[in-house]
Amino acid sequence: MNGVLLALGISHKTAPVALRERLALPEGRAAGTLRELVGDASIHEAVAISTCNRTELHLVADDPVEAENVALSALSRHAGIRPTELLGRIYSFRGAEAARQLFSVASGLDSMIVGEAEVQGQVKRAYELALVEGVTGPISNRLFRDALATGKRVRTETALSRGRTSVSTVAVDLARAALGDLEQRRVLILGAGENGELTAQALSERGVTTVFIANRRYDRAIGLAQRFGGAAVRFDDLPEELLAADIVVSSTGSPHQILGRDELALVADGRAGRPLLLIDIAVPRDIDPSVRDLPSITLYDMDDLQREVARNLSGREAEAARARAIVDEEVERLERWLAGLDVVPTIAALRERGEEVVRRALAENEHRFESLSDADRDRLQAMARSIVGRLLHEPTLRLKSAADGEAAYGYVQTLRELFGLEADAAARDRGTPRGAAGDAAGGEVASLDERRSGAPRAGHSRDASHRRRS
Repeated sequence: MNGVLLALGISHKTAPVALRERLALPEGRAAGTLRELVGDASIHEAVAISTCNRTELHLVADDPVEAENVALSALSRHAGIRPTELLGRIYSFRGAEAARQLFSVASGLDSMIVGEAEVQGQVKRAYELALVEGVTGPISNRLFRDALATGKRVRTETALSRGRTSVSTVAVDLARAALGDLEQRRVLILGAGENGELTAQALSERGVTTVFIANRRYDRAIGLAQRFGGAAVRFDDLPEELLAADIVVSSTGSPHQILGRDELALVADGRAGRPLLLIDIAVPRDIDPSVRDLPSITLYDMDDLQREVARNLSGREAEAARARAIVDEEVERLERWLAGLDVVPTIAALRERGEEVVRRALAENEHRFESLSDADRDRLQAMARSIVGRLLHEPTLRLKSAADGEAAYGYVQTLRELFGLEADAAARDRGTPRGAAGDAAGGEVASLDERRSGAPRAGHSRDASHRRRS
């Protein structure tokens, strides 16, 4: 039994957007990173969450220290920075706290805008990508299913998400604060993904009927434009549209900037002093931040929005407390499930040890049984097994009854130490494919002592097939 839950990441709470965008994992890069991570001997399962406010890796690993080093190296290499540059920016959680982090993310508790509903879909898509890549397993499957269920409970049992507040609605409110009434303003939305759709919806609710949506997926742009009473614009027509627009909200999924300084300098020259408000809610950023010093151009990015929504927190604190209580309940439920998985192989190992004692005792005394008939020999073997079975009956019952509680930890530890079951497991692992015993219990999981202490275990070979989803 091995595998420690590990969550490693960076978010709006620990780093500015300039660093977050370098660590962002768009779908293509995320897939490659996941395959790279599970290719390391210390990591069994992996899921990567990448949103405008965070990049987070959720791993199941033999050795959390080694896995953390591997993950940190992979992130820094993809970002083109030294690992030391991430010191103080990267957070890391293990065991129950790693699960709590994910459940909080899925519930909107760890979002820049507490209670936002969009993060639930982002977590789901991250999990689905990992499933497609075949890098999940029994633990991460259960972990993410429970995380999504927790998010649903928070949405239905609390008012945390009431009001449909999101990054997009805050961006629109920011535009209204800067420019006043928006009804007569010409708005250009770059990107027809989820954030683009939410932005168009927020504008429509505030009376803005002329919304121009540009996107490389032109059919998607047409659909959104028709839905919200706007018009679709191809990227080839972007320079002309920038000259006419009053507000530009950019939220593409491009890994590179799509509006550079030189291009916007030409736009500023052609606008004859008319102000242009740019709101960049993409990570990585769509707009070169240096355009802030161009005449008549105002640029807000995610860091600016974060400062804007800081006052939003106090009014949601009561509901956030209720949501955190739900998260605590679900984390405890997951811990009980993990504890139950620890009990099953311990019982199996205990009975196997008893059978081994019988076999060894009979073999050592074989010379004394030469005069026994086959029937008497069978009766002797049955009696020996019966004695061992009766001795192990009560410990087995107590272990099963404690599977859902804290007592399971003490029982498992005591039995494994007293009967030398850990040594047996290590010996078996040296001679058999890893995970053979774990499959009978629903897959490899971390033993309770590992999840509590984070202590690594050794003696396990790599079996790539065990990383496949259950």
